Amino acid sequence: MAKIVVLGAGTGGMPAAYEIKHLLGQEHQVLMVNERENFRFIPSNPWVAVGWREPDAISIPIAKHLAKKHIDFICAFVTKIDADNNQLITAEHDVIDYDYLVIASGPKLAFDAIPGAGPEHYTQSVCSLEHALSCKENVDALIANPGPVLVGAFQGASCFGPAYEYVFILDKVLRDAGIRKHVPIQFITSEPYIGHLGLDGVGDSKSMLESALRQRDIKWICNASVDYIEKDIMHIDELDRKGNIDFNYSLPFNHSMFIPPFVGIDVVANVEGLCNKKGFVITDEHQRSTKYSNIFAGGVCVAIPPAQSTPVPTGMPKTGYMIESMMTAVAQNLHSIIVNNVEPTHKGTWNAICIADMGDTGAVFIATPQIAPRNVSWFATGKWAHLAKIGFEKYFLLKMKSGSSEPLYEKYALKLMGITRLEEDKE
Repeated sequence: MAKIVVLGAGTGGMPAAYEIKHLLGQEHQVLMVNERENFRFIPSNPWVAVGWREPDAISIPIAKHLAKKHIDFICAFVTKIDADNNQLITAEHDVIDYDYLVIASGPKLAFDAIPGAGPEHYTQSVCSLEHALSCKENVDALIANPGPVLVGAFQGASCFGPAYEYVFILDKVLRDAGIRKHVPIQFITSEPYIGHLGLDGVGDSKSMLESALRQRDIKWICNASVDYIEKDIMHIDELDRKGNIDFNYSLPFNHSMFIPPFVGIDVVANVEGLCNKKGFVITDEHQRSTKYSNIFAGGVCVAIPPAQSTPVPTGMPKTGYMIESMMTAVAQNLHSIIVNNVEPTHKGTWNAICIADMGDTGAVFIATPQIAPRNVSWFATGKWAHLAKIGFEKYFLLKMKSGSSEPLYEKYALKLMGITRLEEDKE
């Protein structure tokens, strides 16, 4: 019997545990290890940050639902991965042995790269549920005392979608409160242009997002590198295409929300030879570590180079469907190794489907594959996309409750659109 440990119960880890157990069956043990008892649907955090969702609405108990599929669960904070001895060490000094390890740990938020950044200092975040709740308090203070707002993504950020979502959602909140005229908003981003998204754009994302910002009287600064932040003032350099400082700004704010750069979490980054300099796991095309043959990884914790060199550093986003395709490849490759005793052959397509809320409308993009050149590059906006985001939240939580990562109707509906998780599915 093989023992597979999945580290991290996020939007990658939970589906991975379900798929691995489904493929391996009762003859092998699948164990989930996570520092919290609840799964949280992180894409809904911008709604939590403005009071449109309560935490209970986007959280489900992990152990209860995993147990239905005979998947074990340990709630523990892992302080060390002893890759040479195939063990995890917890903060309570417990030892968890494994035959195979799947890392789905997500990122560490590198606020310390920008002086004054983060909820402990002067900017808010929607990258965790705790941060979103803190942001909600700051939004309430803004409504009580209107003033300038800055929203965006710091240099080195790789996840731009939530910043766009948040600025549009906040605009709607302020209009509903009747105080938008008292709140000038600027969007500050490290992207070389609006709608770049870390992907060099998708379809007509540039013109559509620029238009959406103009319609809402939201100004923007691109190629922005935040020098430092002090109470109520953000100091920003705007760079030209050669990377030289073109303009300097000292912008006042009553409220700010910025997406930080991501790095690997310490317990993963500290494993010798496992990660790159930023702490992201180096994998081959089959999601297997290039150093440790019994370690696989998927999601935000995986090392992927930027789409292109930009004047201000931007990273490659790992979107939801792309992460799911990585985890499907991991599950299939573990089945190949453990059950069939053959080397991995499965590769995720890394196709991207992203649904973003914009307050009272929304946006959807499809990029197949996510990294250019692409077979499909499509971007659209409309009220339907806002409703689709709401529906997707309910649908994904239902999948995590039912223990089905990819229901057949989802698989075949997407296949009709030419979207599959595995390259082999196209043969």
